[in-house]
Amino acid sequence: MAIPITLSYASFFALFALVLSFRAGSFRGKSGISVLFGEPQNMELAERVRVHQNFLEYVPMILIVMAAIEANGGNSMFLYICGDLLIVARIAHALGLKHENMAHKGRFIGAAGTALITLVMAGYGLWTGVRVLLA
Repeated sequence: MAIPITLSYASFFALFALVLSFRAGSFRGKSGISVLFGEPQNMELAERVRVHQNFLEYVPMILIVMAAIEANGGNSMFLYICGDLLIVARIAHALGLKHENMAHKGRFIGAAGTALITLVMAGYGLWTGVRVLLA
């Protein structure tokens, strides 16, 4: 079964992950810091690395759930809405994660949005799975 909706979002997020990786890696190269964050700590490098790590902690699982929902006949509009909201949340998080400002609006929107999307998709995924099992 084809899953073109998930494929589209996974492709976008793969490119986004590369951008985040490049931002961290190129800064690491410019600063000459190979491992960790230098001595004294380079907070800009730490932020870039953390943004990339956080992305990799959440987005793959959401894409797995999205693919499973799509493969099991889930609602396409639901997937598009969640996918679009996840794009907004992850961009907000990438822009808002700042070491000197824990309360940055982008960080809150990104973290809360990602958590909410994960919860909603997991719930819908469970419902879809049970529906398919009982059919």
